Amino acid sequence: MSRSTHNRRNIRSHMRSTFVPHKANQYRPYLVRRYGLLVVAAIAAILQLGYNYSQTGQVLGQVSSTNADELLINTNNERTKQNLPKLRMSPQLSRAATMKAQDMYAKQYWAHDAPDGTQPWHWFQAVGYDYSVAGENLAKNFSNSQATLTAWMNSPKHRENILNNQYAEVGFAVAQGTLNDTPTTIVVALYGAPSTSAVAGATTALAAATQTGSPAQAPISRLGIALQSLTPAAVASLVILMMALIIALIAHAYRNKLPSQLRRTWYRHHGVIKASSIAILMLFTVWLYSNGQI
Repeated sequence: MSRSTHNRRNIRSHMRSTFVPHKANQYRPYLVRRYGLLVVAAIAAILQLGYNYSQTGQVLGQVSSTNADELLINTNNERTKQNLPKLRMSPQLSRAATMKAQDMYAKQYWAHDAPDGTQPWHWFQAVGYDYSVAGENLAKNFSNSQATLTAWMNSPKHRENILNNQYAEVGFAVAQGTLNDTPTTIVVALYGAPSTSAVAGATTALAAATQTGSPAQAPISRLGIALQSLTPAAVASLVILMMALIIALIAHAYRNKLPSQLRRTWYRHHGVIKASSIAILMLFTVWLYSNGQI
């Protein structure tokens, strides 16, 4: 037997013992033994921490790929579904949105109105945008543009802003900073329609403007948004964990073939116990991406 053939057989044997329950490994695949599970958990953690470092320069840095162009595309996609005209990106409204985001970081608040009473419409006026109608949506800590739009669409008041047929323009700001000692990504969306009469527009907009609140999201909505927020590293981690979970369940199916001394202990059910633990770790991974707020 050649060395290469011998090596291939060894590799196949090790792979089988790692992933498949059979007599040689006592129906306990190496992957779901104690050290195998530690390796799986370590790989999942390294993938996510490494991805964070590559994107932010910090191991625990928050990753967000949200950007104004994608927010506009996703917004107009939702409007197109309702046969509404697409919104134009307004440089003026984008400047106003940026000023609002900077003000929230400077004064450390997360609300439509600043602690000093400054309302959202102040920022429209600050950039000289005369409007007939205006509205504002806020979001923070979503990892991508689609997750942000999904959260808004799942909230009736935010949805009204996105699908308001009176709006013609929108401006977005995506700003990174620290809010309440926590690294934060804030998204500000300002919607408007230019006024033909500056005086009449100012009066009407302040009376009728939509100031969106921040209702609690239903658990199923949060789960859907979290799944859309997953980074490539998080998806890879979940795939690895799912593989381990499946192998653990297969091992559980062979519990009656375990060595007799193990069958008389809790280890008889080790497969389902480990599968449950892996499932909890998977849910925790998804939960980490569900902290976005609107």
